[in-house]
Amino acid sequence: MALPAIAAEILWKLNILFPGGGDMAEQISLRWMHIVFGTMWIGFIYFLNLVMTPTLNKLDGQTRGKIYPLMVSKLTPWLAISAGLTWLAGFRYFMILAKTDATNIGDSSLLWKWLGTWLALWLVTAALLLVSLRMFNNGWVLALVATILVSAIGWLVLGFLSNPGTSNRTLCIGVGGGIGTVLFVFSIVLSRSLKKIAGWMTIAEGGAPMHPDAPKLIRRMFLMGRLGMWLSFPMLFFMGASNHYPFLSGR
Repeated sequence: MALPAIAAEILWKLNILFPGGGDMAEQISLRWMHIVFGTMWIGFIYFLNLVMTPTLNKLDGQTRGKIYPLMVSKLTPWLAISAGLTWLAGFRYFMILAKTDATNIGDSSLLWKWLGTWLALWLVTAALLLVSLRMFNNGWVLALVATILVSAIGWLVLGFLSNPGTSNRTLCIGVGGGIGTVLFVFSIVLSRSLKKIAGWMTIAEGGAPMHPDAPKLIRRMFLMGRLGMWLSFPMLFFMGASNHYPFLSGR
């Protein structure tokens, strides 16, 4: 009985008080979901680049053909699910912040203008990068194209969202969440393509020749995974800076 009494006394002295109101509960729930599923999502991307791909490259073809489909069957559903839940929670949280800023500015119609233009710009960015992945087989060329494109779109987004009443959180998430949108699109394409490659490998294990498009698709998915990993670095910086480093706005 002494231990529960001690625990109760500690909790009493901590003076725990949960904020009231549904808005606060929604925001902390969204942030919690975003962090949990985001950790899973980015963790899968790092695992794919830093562990899975280098390890498979060291195996002989027969062993790789057996292990790859098994790993992909476990990886791809969780990659797609965690990416989707992370993006949905983040987008809803971004909506709340943008609505608050639009209300403070005195023009509530700005919310949908901001969100519509923001989403369109980053989806176009994702589409252009997917086209670039088909055009360029050199990782350095692709990195240069991605750097120029993401920097340009990020600058456009900041210019569009900038207003004396716009908070640092909205501006940072405008860029970080935008890059996250690109990675979300990448993750869906990557999941589908990895399953396709795994299917081809399974068929080849039965004695059939490997699909003629397999080498090109494998190379493209390698470049997409590597590009996604590098893009996660500025994404995570802007997401962290939204609350902890107000360099875009003092608010």
